[in-house]
Amino acid sequence: MKHWKAYIERQKPEYLDTAIPPETAADIIVVIPCYNEPGLFETLHNLRACDRPDVNVLTVIVLNSGILADEDVVKQNRISYEQVVLFSDRYHEPGFAFFPLLVEDLPRKHAGVGLARKIGMDLAVEHFLRNEKSRGVIISLDADCTVSTNFLITVWKAFSHDKLLNATIHDFHHRVDEDGPLPESAARQYEAYIRYFRSMLEYTGFPYYWHTIGSAFAVLADAYVRVGGMGRQQGGEDFYFLQKIFALENIRELKDARVFPMARLSGRVPFGTGPSLQKIIDEPDGNMRAYSKRSFQELKQFFDMKDDFFGENTQSVEIMTTALHPSLQQFLQEIDFPALIRDCNENSASPTTFRKRFFHHFNAFRIIKYLNQVHPDPFPYESFALLVDKY
Repeated sequence: MKHWKAYIERQKPEYLDTAIPPETAADIIVVIPCYNEPGLFETLHNLRACDRPDVNVLTVIVLNSGILADEDVVKQNRISYEQVVLFSDRYHEPGFAFFPLLVEDLPRKHAGVGLARKIGMDLAVEHFLRNEKSRGVIISLDADCTVSTNFLITVWKAFSHDKLLNATIHDFHHRVDEDGPLPESAARQYEAYIRYFRSMLEYTGFPYYWHTIGSAFAVLADAYVRVGGMGRQQGGEDFYFLQKIFALENIRELKDARVFPMARLSGRVPFGTGPSLQKIIDEPDGNMRAYSKRSFQELKQFFDMKDDFFGENTQSVEIMTTALHPSLQQFLQEIDFPALIRDCNENSASPTTFRKRFFHHFNAFRIIKYLNQVHPDPFPYESFALLVDKY
């Protein structure tokens, strides 16, 4: 755990000046960023109702606002903080506790869900370090998210039974406010698309195909530290962080541990659930547009060739890629693919290490860049409505 101490010392001290009470001695810490969220207590009561593993569980609620936040947001956060303090006192039990943290005036450049999640997770690492909990588990959740009754037990069992496990990915089903403006069909299309995209990535042979939802993963504290912790992005922090975690390997999907986020329109972040749902509603026919299967098929052909690139020179690599679709060939040319393969070969002594380095270069970011480049020409987007039932 020596590297944990070095990690904590590198973080901004002002975000860690309120330590989690060491007597909590938590083995699991659930981290919930909360911003202007009056419905927080449905989530907290839901966690209380969960079946509990035979270890100490702590929920950290990071009520956060930036230096430019509206007065109403700051006021709501302060009200929620006082309410969580009362909630924590009322429902405190040995081995199951709640810890609210009010963080205000976060810098404009980084204020948002990424920094709030990072503050909570860094505090979790510090707590585990103080209590010498080398197998501490951090669960990422959101303030509008409930979970299945077996959630905590299932997550803990996964980590306690597999000492090599670095992270778990959880199943999800969005809740829809019946009185809200969002049609349930849009939420179901969005869910189906996430599963479609995941299955297509797996089909191509990409090894890090799991979905990246901020309220649907847990991570071993040691793995969290090894990848440098959560980023401070104002949106998409879950995607960026989990790509680093996936590269550590030893990831497990927990189909029977389910989270229930609230599906709602939101302009807080540039991409994610809220903007994706808005795009569906904005479509004239109300149907989501998806990357075509053909684009994934062409990518699979490319990924199937990866082992053939091992030990080959630039000329041979260029000849082999002439068998690929012209649009993919163009993309590879633009990213100087032969140079990337040279790097893989110069730093790999075996096909196994070559393969890992190959997907370090051709990662999820490059896949999405490729998909965006080849749509809608030469591959038209597909209407996703007909695939909802399948996924």
